[in-house]
Amino acid sequence: MKKSALIIGRQPLIEAIEAGRAIDKIFLHKNISGDAIPRIRQLARDRNIPVQMVPVEKLNGFTRLNHQGVVAVAAVVQYTDLQQIIDHVVGEGQVPLFVMLDGVTDIRNIGAIARTAVCCGAQAIVIPDKGVGALNEETMKSSAGALDKIYISRVNSLAQAVDTLHLNGIRVVCSEMKASKKVYETNFAAPCCIIMGSEERGVQSFLRKASDEHFSIPIAGNFDSFNVSVAAGIILYEAMKQRM
Repeated sequence: MKKSALIIGRQPLIEAIEAGRAIDKIFLHKNISGDAIPRIRQLARDRNIPVQMVPVEKLNGFTRLNHQGVVAVAAVVQYTDLQQIIDHVVGEGQVPLFVMLDGVTDIRNIGAIARTAVCCGAQAIVIPDKGVGALNEETMKSSAGALDKIYISRVNSLAQAVDTLHLNGIRVVCSEMKASKKVYETNFAAPCCIIMGSEERGVQSFLRKASDEHFSIPIAGNFDSFNVSVAAGIILYEAMKQRM
């Protein structure tokens, strides 16, 4: 299993990003300046790497080395551009089955969803660069290594990701408690991306509006809802069953 590591200093970070190393987050001193900083910011924008401005105490807590106001956390997974994933999946003659995570912050849920996605034949998980749980060693452990076996695309806009999916003929569907159509009445055999929202707020309204179809999972009695990873398992199993 790949382990995350710290990348310390300005030039080492630039070289790591330019060499294609996946980065989870960059921490910069809140008063940082210097010739290398605009380059670091540009590289972060180009590769959808989150940047957080922090006090020097935060950086000193990472390392005792001379960090030059720059510390980054290397990723345990490799991120891939969404369009590249689509091109590869379609080029291999597969029907796209993707999962998009919107506001899912519990790393155990993310790991469980990744494990189920791999078991049910999904090829990719799409996550935002902010507002989702970190894909760290604990997430990898809870996924039983599944995060190594599925494409991960980190995007700076889920709305733009939906546009990319639509431009490639991939339908976007989401679970909604009040939807009249049931999960088993939804066509998952066609190219599709399933949006899974947080248990507290569900899928954000702009993503619901952009979705091509809404469905619900039947629940016996009046209980609230399924855990998000359990709901993902039900939906992905239905998708696999339709595709077999």
